[in-house]
Amino acid sequence: MCGIGGFFGQDPGAAAGVAAAMLEALAARGPDARHARFFTVDGENSENSGAHALLHARLSIIDPRPLADQPMASSDGRYWLCYNGEVYGWEGEAADLARDEPFRSRSDSEYLLRGAAAWGVEALLPKLTGMFAFAFIDWQRRELVLARDRYGKKPLLWWSDGRSFAFSSLLRGLLPALPAAARRLSAAGLDAYLAHRYIPAPLTCVEGVQRLPAGHLLRWPLDGGEARVERWYAGAPAVADEPPPGDWKTALDQAIERRCVADRPVGLFLSGGIDSSVIATRLAALGHRFAAFTAAFPDTPFDETAQAASLCRRLGLQHHVVPVPTSIRDDFPAIVAALDDPFADPSAIPLWYLAQATSREVKVVLGGDGGDELLAGYKRYRKHLRNAWRGRLHWPGLPAATPRQSKAQRWREELANPWADAYQLRFSGMSLGQRRFLQPSLQAPAHYWAPPPVWPADPLLQLLAIDRANYLPEYILRKGDLTTMGHGLELRAPLLDHHFVHAVEALPAARRFTAQPKRLLAEVLPPDLAQTLFDDKKRGFNPPLRHWLQHDLADRYAGLGGRLAEHSAGRIDAAAVERMLELYRGGAEDLAENILQLLILDESLQQLQAGGLRCFNPHPEPGETVGVSP
Repeated sequence: MCGIGGFFGQDPGAAAGVAAAMLEALAARGPDARHARFFTVDGENSENSGAHALLHARLSIIDPRPLADQPMASSDGRYWLCYNGEVYGWEGEAADLARDEPFRSRSDSEYLLRGAAAWGVEALLPKLTGMFAFAFIDWQRRELVLARDRYGKKPLLWWSDGRSFAFSSLLRGLLPALPAAARRLSAAGLDAYLAHRYIPAPLTCVEGVQRLPAGHLLRWPLDGGEARVERWYAGAPAVADEPPPGDWKTALDQAIERRCVADRPVGLFLSGGIDSSVIATRLAALGHRFAAFTAAFPDTPFDETAQAASLCRRLGLQHHVVPVPTSIRDDFPAIVAALDDPFADPSAIPLWYLAQATSREVKVVLGGDGGDELLAGYKRYRKHLRNAWRGRLHWPGLPAATPRQSKAQRWREELANPWADAYQLRFSGMSLGQRRFLQPSLQAPAHYWAPPPVWPADPLLQLLAIDRANYLPEYILRKGDLTTMGHGLELRAPLLDHHFVHAVEALPAARRFTAQPKRLLAEVLPPDLAQTLFDDKKRGFNPPLRHWLQHDLADRYAGLGGRLAEHSAGRIDAAAVERMLELYRGGAEDLAENILQLLILDESLQQLQAGGLRCFNPHPEPGETVGVSP
C-alpha cells in the first residue's frame, strides 16, 4: 500500500524539484520509504535528474525489506513497476514465473512486475485478486500502461498534453508536475462537486486532469501521443474465464482469510452494523483474534459502541473505542487536505479520526465496504423503485434558481429527468435549482455520473449498476482510501473480493435481494446474533453535524461568499452564498449539509490555490455550458 507518481517529458533541469514536491505530497501514504528513479529520454537511468521519472512512497506491509521497495525494475532493466495496493493468492503463479529466474523478494510487487513482463498487462489483470493501481513501463516497446482495479479501491489520476504525461495517487501529488498554464480550476469539476458532494470520474477539480475510472487501463507512447483509455473489467464474464462461482459462504471465508496475510499488525473497523459484524464473526471462526476499533459518539442516538463492545466480548476480541472529538475546529484543515480535492461526506470526518487512532496500533485494517451495493442495502433503492414505471418518461424543463428546495420543487426536478437519471437526486448535494442559484451563468447537466458498462433490464439491477460505476468507487471507496492512507493505514475490503461478488451475483434474485436487506448474510451468523443484528435499527455512520456547524465551524461563515466568489473567479455568486447562510442561521436545518459543502469547498480551494491551482475563465459568458452529461 503506497503512493505512486511519475512524469514523462519534464524539463530535466526542473525534474528533481518536481519529484521532491510530488513525493512530499504522497508522504503520508508511504511513511516507510520514498524513492525517485530518473530516466533519460532513451530510458537510461539518470542519477539525480531526467526527463522521465517514477516515484514511490511505501507503506511496507508484505516483505518490509528494502529489496522490495519501488520503483522496481526487471533484472535487465527493460520493465519498471510503480504499484499501490495489495493483491492476494499470487504465490502459485509466482512459482511458475520463478522457474527461469528466482524471485528476489516475497512481495506482490515483484509478482506484478514479473507477470506483466511475461504475459502482458492485459493478460495479467484478470489473474489479480485484490486492490491495485499501478504504472508499468516497457522501455523496449516505448510504452507506459496505467491500470486500476475492478471496483476502484485504489485511486489513480493522470494528465497529458500529448507531449508530456504525469500521474499520481493524489491530485495534490500531480499538481507539481503540471505546467503553470495547466493548473486551472475546472468549471465542470466545480459544478459536479456541488451536484454530488464529490467529483465523479473522470473529472477532477483541475481542468485536463482525469481520474482513471475503476476497471480501466490507459496506454501512452513514451515518445508522445494520445493517451488511450479502455475498459478491462465490466463485471462477471458471461462465459466464465475462471472457475464457476462456488458456494458464496466459502467464497466469503476465502476472501476474509486472504486479507489476513500481512507482515504488519492487522485490525478491524467494527460498528454495530451487519457488514462489519459478519466480518468479525467469520474472522473469529477462522481463528483470527484481531483487535477491533469503533468510532464513538457518546450520548448520541447514533453511537454504536455498546453493540460493538458486546460482539467483541462474545468473540474474545480486544476492543478499542475511539471517541470522535467534540471539537473539529483545529483539525478541519488537515481533514480537508487528506480528502485531496473537494469532498463533502460528513462521515469522512469521524472516519479520519478513527483511522488516526487505529494507525497507532496496527498498519492494516479490514472494513465492511461493499455490502450495501452488492445486496441492495440502501433505503434509497426501495424508495426510487416505487417510480420505476416511469422509465424514459419525463417532463423536461429547468427548475427555478432557488437557495432552498421545497418538496414540490424536488418532485418537479425528479420528473424533469428519466427515471434512472433521477436516481442521483436520492443522494445528491445541491439540487440543480440550488446550483443555478449559486452559479447564475450555469447551463449544466442534471448529473455527472458515468453510465454503467451494461444496462440490466431489471430496475433494481440498474440502480446497483449505477452505484457500482459511480458511488461505490468514487465516493465510498475514495473516502475510505483517503482517510486511512492519510494516516499510513491500509484498508482492506473482503466484501469486494471479486470471487465473492461473482458468487453472490450468481444467486437467484430472491436469495440475493430479500425483503429485509442483506438477510442472506444471516446464514453465516449464529441465529441469536443474526436476530440481534437484523432486529436493531440501522444507525449509519452519522456525525454530530449540527454541533460542528453551530460551534466549531461557525467562525468560517464571515466572508464565505466573498472568498468563494474569489476562488471561482466570480462563477459562484457571493450574495447567493450569503443568502444560503442567512437561511441556515435562521433555522433552515435542511441546508446543513449544503453549508458543510460550501465550507469544505472554501478550505479546499484555498489550499489548492496555495499549491499553484489557478482560476478558470474569470468572466464566464451568460449561459456558458460547463459540462455535458456522460
